Formats: sequence, C-alpha cells, structure tokens
Amino acid sequence: MKPANSKDRHAPLTRAKMPNDTVALARYLVGKTVVRKLPEGIVSGRIVETEAYTIGDAAGHAYRGMTPRTRSLFLERGHAYVYLAYGISYMLNVSSEKAGIGAGVLIRALEPLEGIPIMQQNRGIERLRDLARGPGRLAAALRIDRRLDGLDLCRKGPLWLARGDRKAGKIGESIRIGISKDADRVLRFYLTDNPFVSGPRALNRG
Repeated sequence: MKPANSKDRHAPLTRAKMPNDTVALARYLVGKTVVRKLPEGIVSGRIVETEAYTIGDAAGHAYRGMTPRTRSLFLERGHAYVYLAYGISYMLNVSSEKAGIGAGVLIRALEPLEGIPIMQQNRGIERLRDLARGPGRLAAALRIDRRLDGLDLCRKGPLWLARGDRKAGKIGESIRIGISKDADRVLRFYLTDNPFVSGPRALNRG
C-alpha cells in the first residue's frame, strides 16, 4: 500500500463514520490528526491520548445541563468545545453524541507532525516531547482558544480533525487524570509506548 499523500492526510474525518458514542469516539480518535491552519502555515499533531466524559458523568461539564459556556458540548458529534481551565489553559474537546445530548472527548496529548517551529514559537520552548504533551500545552502549541469554540471539526477551516496516514497501534486505557468526581472510571485512552503521552508512568503501562 502506498503511503497517503499530504492531501489525503489532511482529509477531514467523515461525521457519518465517527462512532455515535462517547467512549467509542475517544478510542477512535487515538491515532487521528488535529490540523490547525495559521497565518504562518499548517500545524498538526497525531492524537496519542484522549479522555471520555460520558452522558451523566459527574466530572463532565455537561452534567448540570446546557449553559452558554457548555452549549458546544450539546452539538452533534464532531464539534469543538473549547474552555479555559483555572483561568490559565485552554482545553480542546470534541462533542461526542447526538445533538442535544451533552458529552465530549478531551484531547489530552499530540505527537507533533507539521509546523514544529511554529509550535516551538507558540510555546516558547524547543523540546519536541513537551510541545503538546498535555491538554493545555497542545492548545497553546496550536494557538487554540475560545474563538474556535463550536467549530465543525469535520470540515476544513481554521481547525479540523483528519484521518492521518498511520494506524493507531496498541491502545492502552486507565482512569482519568486530575479529577475528583467519578475518578475511578477507566475512560482514558492512549497509545502505548508513545513518548508524547502525558501523565504518570503508573498510568501508562502497555
């Protein structure tokens, strides 16, 4: 099989092929690509870690119903939900259920692929491993903020999800990181033996 060309790598994910279930979508997105179009050029990264925030999940932002802030979580699967955590870092999430049902998938870490010098400038660091290893870091590296909230990630634009050109590989799973509610649920998914995965080693065993 020939390797996919650049055009194929950047082809948006098809919503019809995306699982209509939060946990299944969290697994499905591992190995896919986040593509960001900036004035300086294309920046992209391979998704190596996700967390699912399911229907009725006490740790999820949709738990208490729709608000102006969480409206995007209730859009049809494949839309961006971007929020500011602790007044410091933006977080990129993907809505994951039918329209009107609030749930989402947090993109926790990326393996940088394209536009690495742009990422380095955005982050103010050079170390490749740390550019997008963690949700706040990846949002900073790709210059993601609330202006992208509600964006359709299944079409090309300033930000979208692409299929990439490699199979995901072995996917590990663990409890989620940094939460206190529903903290014992195994809803975090990651590429095993990938150096760009975040979190403690104890949670990243293959």
